[in-house]
Parts: sequence; structure tokens; C-alpha cells
Amino acid sequence: METTDVTTKTKWSIDQAHSEIDFKVRHLMIAHVKGEFKTFDASIYTTAKDFETAEIDLWIDASSITTGDAKRDEHLKSADFFDVQNHKQITFTSSTIGKSDPDGNHELWGELTMRGVSKNVKLNVQFGGILKDPWGNEKAGFTVTGKINRSDWGLIWNTSIEAGGVMVSEEVTISCEVELTNIGQKDLTMLLENSSRN
Repeated sequence: METTDVTTKTKWSIDQAHSEIDFKVRHLMIAHVKGEFKTFDASIYTTAKDFETAEIDLWIDASSITTGDAKRDEHLKSADFFDVQNHKQITFTSSTIGKSDPDGNHELWGELTMRGVSKNVKLNVQFGGILKDPWGNEKAGFTVTGKINRSDWGLIWNTSIEAGGVMVSEEVTISCEVELTNIGQKDLTMLLENSSRN
């Protein structure tokens, strides 16, 4: 006996021109250094257009990090930090997305992998809505924020400063603006075969 279970999924792509992945860390305990990753993409599927059902697989090119200072960027790419020669990608795979609170915020849980280390993290997602642009493309917008401790992934380099404390904080603040484009639906068919014997 054969049973067919068909689920319609909507595929979304990241609009690179209107999306950014930013971060900031405290420097010398008194100011913040900001940076971003320039190269990233994701495979995103939702059931219909319900983003609480989203399945997200994001990858980031670790070597695309930029902070506006070439010498600092090279240090961040070195084995002291992201070790891009041995760990080319940073990845995030979603596990669950919580229900919206009264302000439209969702908790997004998933596995973040850097330098070969995978940890479960919680991010906050604010859904900006869905609409069509002037060319008829359906768009969805999100703001994603969160905080992580970089040492959990082996990014432990630091140095003490004369006044006390350390040069770079362990806490990293993540801030992303993401615009997605609906690129269509596909039927994902799962065939379950049960054999019966006489």
C-alpha cells in the first residue's frame, strides 16, 4: 500500500542589496567596534507564507569580514579569531521559532557553528511584514538581534590593558537586517511504502 503526503513549501531568497549581517564588540572597555560580513546566503522554506514554520540554513563567508581597518580585518581572519584558512564558513541552522509576542517579536533558536564548534543560540526576530515591490516581487522583512559570548566558539584572543580590564569584550552583539524575496512554491512529496505479506 502506498500513501502520498504532499506539503507545499514556499522558497525564499535573501535580497543581497537590502540585507546586512552586522556585529559589534566593546573595545578598550569604553567604546564599540562595528563590523559586518559582506558575503552570505541562505536556503529558507516556509509552509505557505507562515514564517513560524521557517526552515533556515544560513552560511557566511568568514573571510568577508570587514571592520573598516585592513590590519584589524587580517587579524580577525587569523587563527587568533575566525581562522578562515581552516574554517571558511560560519553557519546557522534553525530549530524552532516561537510564537509572536504582543510587539511582534519571535524567539529564534538554532545551531551556530564557527571554527568547527556548534552551539545552540537564541536570537530575537522582529517581523516587518510582507508586501509587493513596484516590480511585483513579494518581499518579507526582518530584524534579527542577539548576543553571544565569542569564547564559547574558541575566539579567545585578548590582551590586558594598563588601566585594568581587557582590550576586547567577550560579548558580541549581533544585528541583522534581512529582506527576503518569494521565489515560488514547490511540492515536497514524501512517499511512504508499506508492504504487506500474504
